[in-house]
Amino acid sequence: MAVAAPIQLRRFASSNPATGEVLREFDCASAEDVNVAVERARAAQISWAKTPVAVRIRMLRSFQRALHSRKDEVAALISAEAGKPQVEALLTEVMVILDAAGFCMREAKRFMRPQKVAHGNPIMKAKKAYLTRIPYGVMAIVSPWNYPFSIPASEVMAALVTGNAVVLKPSEFTPLCALKLKELFDATGLPSDLFQVVIGDGQTGAALTQAKIDKIIFTGSVATGKRIAQSAAARLIPVVLELGGKDPMIVLEDTDLEVATSAAIWGAFMNAGQTCLSVERCYVHRSIFDPFVARCLEKAKALHIGPGSDPQTDVGPLISQQQLRIVESQLNDAVAQGAQVLLGGRRLPELGANFYTPTILTGIDHSMKLMREETFGPLLPIIPFENNDEAVQMANDPDFGLAAIVWTRDRKAGEAIAARLHAGTVMVNDVITCFGISEAPHGGVKQSGIGRTHGRQGLEEMVWSKYVDADLLHGIPKVWWYGYGGNFASQMGGFIDLLFSRNLGMRLRGGIKALGSFRRKGRL
Repeated sequence: MAVAAPIQLRRFASSNPATGEVLREFDCASAEDVNVAVERARAAQISWAKTPVAVRIRMLRSFQRALHSRKDEVAALISAEAGKPQVEALLTEVMVILDAAGFCMREAKRFMRPQKVAHGNPIMKAKKAYLTRIPYGVMAIVSPWNYPFSIPASEVMAALVTGNAVVLKPSEFTPLCALKLKELFDATGLPSDLFQVVIGDGQTGAALTQAKIDKIIFTGSVATGKRIAQSAAARLIPVVLELGGKDPMIVLEDTDLEVATSAAIWGAFMNAGQTCLSVERCYVHRSIFDPFVARCLEKAKALHIGPGSDPQTDVGPLISQQQLRIVESQLNDAVAQGAQVLLGGRRLPELGANFYTPTILTGIDHSMKLMREETFGPLLPIIPFENNDEAVQMANDPDFGLAAIVWTRDRKAGEAIAARLHAGTVMVNDVITCFGISEAPHGGVKQSGIGRTHGRQGLEEMVWSKYVDADLLHGIPKVWWYGYGGNFASQMGGFIDLLFSRNLGMRLRGGIKALGSFRRKGRL
């Protein structure tokens, strides 16, 4: 008798990108594992949806307190697994989620309360109408490695407080951060089946998006987002897709150079440039172009590059060799087409395999890959412009539209340019910070995705709206029911004249004509 071949489990390791140290090895969850997790989540969600919002808020309060008490432990884990400086983990991950928890706690009751709907049409005034918000059920969240705690945590909190269950599939680069998130939620007394984490590679993620879930929230590449959208469309499952950006920073001629250059350097190199909201293109008015570039060079040279565990580190490593090769490919393409590398442009093997110098380039045009594809690395191309119209045209040129930045002393001028930019968020005189504002929706247009996370719009993505109306005159047949008769069309034409004609005489005649509809014979 033939012996069945043993099942080969897919395995991977979570490693520190700065040192290469293996932090932990994992078996990939199979499609069967994923389906079991979804079934358990669905069973738990039935009672959770009936749980009072006040109880869900108490759960979030417990989570917030637990995260605050363990903030340094969580930041150290994020730094070890994602490579970023520990202070960045504290500010852009832990603090962001502490604030987001507060937002959800403040908003949840009011958000989930039935909302009255007023009727403008006089014949609908005798109806009491309202909207209720219903949780979708089981939310599938597929999250990235660049913000491995704050991105999934903000989405998980919004889903849970609105009555959903969650199955989270984190990036295979950062599974420990997701497991820490679940550990913190489990400590609140949240039913363990309500929020589950499935660990694995792309096959595990595909299994989750094809499981019997009710909505998908995905953050990642355009290519993967399109595949998820196609799969979801076949089953009419709604999606939220955050697919990255190619964010421009426009620097007007009246700008404070000292502040704007500091913003450009931090905005381009924070988290080693691995931020969807990072400054990936910097357009500077030609009259201040040379001094702007000079100050950027001075400030970039002062950055300390090293492991995230070192308190002196400003810029850590890239997450992987794959990401480093993407950065090199874009840089080499630009240089081949005439770009000039003014600073950086090389690996730092003496620090580790994934370290790359913060790099500043000029001589750029829009035919180059680094101006059309998301980089996710420490490259800062700086491009001169002659006037505001040219700057706006160049900023709007690529297929991305996540965020944009305008730098100027004249706030009104900055807001005028902001109105012309094709982006889900425009910051005037700031960079990246919008992600840390819990009330601000996060998402983009064009290839940057569909839908929003964060803020009230992010809560709206977690529910579907049910309209309910109750007729207060339930004992009276409606005038528009059957038994039309030969004159009914004329009578209803009169009623329309009464409501919408701009001529007073026509409105009065229409009202008189409409009265006949109430007295017509043959009504059923």
